[in-house]
Amino acid sequence: MNTLKGKTLFITGASRGIGLAIAKRAAQDGANVVIAAKTAEPHPKLPGTIHSAAEEIEKAGGKALPLMVDIRFEEQIHAAVKQTVERFGGIDILVNNASAISLTGTLETPMKKFDLMFGVNVRGTYATTQACLPELLKAKNPHVLTLSPPLNMKPKWFENHVAYTMAKYGMSMCVLGMAEEFRDRGVAFNALWPRTVIATAAINMIGGQDMMEASRTPEIMADAAHVILTRDSRSSTGNFFIDEDLLRETGVKDFSKYLVKPGTEPMQDFFLD
Repeated sequence: MNTLKGKTLFITGASRGIGLAIAKRAAQDGANVVIAAKTAEPHPKLPGTIHSAAEEIEKAGGKALPLMVDIRFEEQIHAAVKQTVERFGGIDILVNNASAISLTGTLETPMKKFDLMFGVNVRGTYATTQACLPELLKAKNPHVLTLSPPLNMKPKWFENHVAYTMAKYGMSMCVLGMAEEFRDRGVAFNALWPRTVIATAAINMIGGQDMMEASRTPEIMADAAHVILTRDSRSSTGNFFIDEDLLRETGVKDFSKYLVKPGTEPMQDFFLD
């Protein structure tokens, strides 16, 4: 099971960044990829749309279905799942990638931002998983992969951005609980998080060019995701994987190819000691 050929992946937030990289890696195997994301028209500050992502996926060798979906609204999720089943016959893999971020303190976080993070990160992950599960339960080797960190309850990961931390940990708690809930039914639930900062549009907005140059490319997350999603779902569930550690286990020793700027020491990501 080292290929995703013929598998159907439903990926939230796949119009750019890590979601798109995971989609393109699956496409190289000949997978079907549903791009469930909000950006249908070009954004002035953010690269990529569901349509440009679909073109890249098709070019990489896969089949793409671009669907405009805001995962804060379950009716949009259910409509997208219905269209997916009509087009590809089912869903084998769900990747909960869509996420909202605001690294702000309690007094600096408007409730609108709080609601956005909880609406996308926690509610969106839960609702999308719930909507996809009836199809996943019928699939052979079904996986749910969530882009969220290991649960680390040290105060330093809360003190500067408690709302964001709670929202990301909400995603991780979905993994923790659902892995046990569906263990006997064969659906794998795992989390994946980067050892270092990954060069995405969000990182560019947070840290600018300096942080981007101290990052690794999204392809490291895509390669790690591919390892997880090709494993046996019944024997690999409930894990909080770190991209670099997982790839080292598979024999990767040289990570220089993932550097945005060759020769740079990449910056460590949040939530990891």
